[in-house]
Amino acid sequence: MNPTPPLLEVKNITKHFDISGGFLEKLSLENMRPVLKKTVVHALNDVSFSIIAGETFSIVGESGCGKSTLGRAVLGLYPPSSGQIYYYGTRIDVLNAREMLPYRRKMQMVFQDPYASLNPRMKVEQTLMEPVLFHNPAITMLEARDLVSEIMEQVGVDPLWASRYPHEFSGGQRQRISIARALMVEPEFIVADEPISALDVSIQAQILNLFMEAQETRGLTYLFITHDMSVVKHISTRVAVMYLGTICELARTEALFTRPRHPYTQALLSAIPVLGTKKARHIKLKGEVPTPIDLPKGCVFHKRCPHVFARCREEVPLLAEYDSGRLLACHGVEEGRI
Repeated sequence: MNPTPPLLEVKNITKHFDISGGFLEKLSLENMRPVLKKTVVHALNDVSFSIIAGETFSIVGESGCGKSTLGRAVLGLYPPSSGQIYYYGTRIDVLNAREMLPYRRKMQMVFQDPYASLNPRMKVEQTLMEPVLFHNPAITMLEARDLVSEIMEQVGVDPLWASRYPHEFSGGQRQRISIARALMVEPEFIVADEPISALDVSIQAQILNLFMEAQETRGLTYLFITHDMSVVKHISTRVAVMYLGTICELARTEALFTRPRHPYTQALLSAIPVLGTKKARHIKLKGEVPTPIDLPKGCVFHKRCPHVFARCREEVPLLAEYDSGRLLACHGVEEGRI
């Protein structure tokens, strides 16, 4: 008997964005001959991972490391430049718009900015009904309105406010409405892209608890994108740490926080404030993050790594398993230097 495939499997995904501009902007002279040159942003570089049904898989890293691009690529909003994406064993990155429709209902997204992700011209009821009417044309308007009221109540928004516009709600209430919109079509998998970063600290815990309650009652699977390691520790089953479009470490949450192995992960965790304890030595990384337009040769982290040696500057480390369930891309760990 074949084992059940993971809910989502990403294999060697690469995503490049051409930012060269028009024809004249690409044109240059080399040895007195016209040459067309492209300027490319290397947003994702050979990214691979899988997500098991029912878990919360978190992607963490600095701004600009490719987290949001990865989330959009998984949902087909950005077609990958290369690689494959599988949903329960079916390759979905090669499907056309019509073939992708059944998967759109199963996979939803909660965006970062609740002030920009809701249409200001649509009432809440219209916003929530739209995906239901699209994916289930047989549903009656009465049934759709009943569903809107039910979901609004579940996410903590008064159903009597369904006739209001987004500007009449606070940031936390808007994000609850965004979550309600995702839940309207009964998805299996939700990509949450920095869903609490634009909210007040007092509201963040409420929204996190809402995500966790929805997961428990509906059996949801999350790809949770964030830069906040404290949030990751609270909500995640497994964590992937990204740097400059590359996964450098992937492990179960407890294992990652107890014993980080990659130098970049160690630096991230050392920056977490700990209340009531004497602060351990903070690992300060030198230099700036290289531009994704011109990636460094070898390991993408070597220019800032405190343990760098010659091999790091020449050879790209492969993501390989070291501990049980822990994947690392680091020459230093491979050779026992770290």
